Amino acid sequence: MTQRLHLVFGGELVDPTKNVFRDVDKIHLVGMFPDYASAHQAWKAEAQRTVDNAHMRYYIAHIHRLRDEETATSPTEELGS
Repeated sequence: MTQRLHLVFGGELVDPTKNVFRDVDKIHLVGMFPDYASAHQAWKAEAQRTVDNAHMRYYIAHIHRLRDEETATSPTEELGS
């Protein structure tokens, strides 16, 4: 079985229209997840927890794509596909 690792992280942005963190030392590492579905669940929980702060953003990084540099595009286990 192929493992598709995903990292969920986030923090406060300098400007909500850009992806630049205010303080890189304060990036919140939520965790590493074995599939997109569990990463999405963790991302959603953090995004909902911080919904009142327009400068807070959480992201899902597809770590398995970094491992598969020889492959043009790595398939992901997206929800709903």
